[in-house]
Amino acid sequence: MNDADVSKQIQQMVRFIRQEAEEKGNEISVSAEEEFNIEKLQLVEAEKKKIRQEYERKEKQVEIRKKIEYSMQLNASRLTVLQAQDDLVSSMKEAAGKELLNVVHDHHGYRKLLKELIVQSLLRLKEPAVLLRCRKDDLGLVESVLDSAKLEYAEKANVHPPDILVDTIVYLPPAPSHHHAHGPFCSGGVVLASRDGKIVCENTLDARLDVVFRKKLPEIRKWLFGQFAA
Repeated sequence: MNDADVSKQIQQMVRFIRQEAEEKGNEISVSAEEEFNIEKLQLVEAEKKKIRQEYERKEKQVEIRKKIEYSMQLNASRLTVLQAQDDLVSSMKEAAGKELLNVVHDHHGYRKLLKELIVQSLLRLKEPAVLLRCRKDDLGLVESVLDSAKLEYAEKANVHPPDILVDTIVYLPPAPSHHHAHGPFCSGGVVLASRDGKIVCENTLDARLDVVFRKKLPEIRKWLFGQFAA
């Protein structure tokens, strides 16, 4: 093989090596670009996911705040309605209390009522000796029905007539007035107690109103407010 052939062969080998190197370089470049694109896509997707998660988190926070605000407004509205209902019920009771003052103006009817209240109290106490308190203004009426009340109780309970001591030292407070608007008051009726004070039967008109009002309150609310009654 002469020098020309050797040179030619060497040039062919150089071209082959260069071609291999170029192809390898292209492969590496393509592979690197693919890996870069994949990594870039992964980074983009990761950032998108983070953004979505952050958006969802903030959206949930907004929803929670809305629910809390709605709940607070709803509770405030309910409290307002309840307060308005209570105010109306209280005004009805106050009006009923004022009507009690008219009871004592009917002299004959009030005298009969006092006797019934005394008999009822005696039946509850079932004591042979009791202490009776009334308003100072009612003392005369109470004394006028005392004997007949004793006899009626004795007949109903099948016992001897009881010994009733009317307290003329301590009286029940007077009827409410503008001068004593905030002090203790009594619209009428009586309070009976055992002599030792351990058993007390409060049978004033105000106490009877309280009992009836508490008992009838569900019906009153239903009648006034229907399905909105609390």
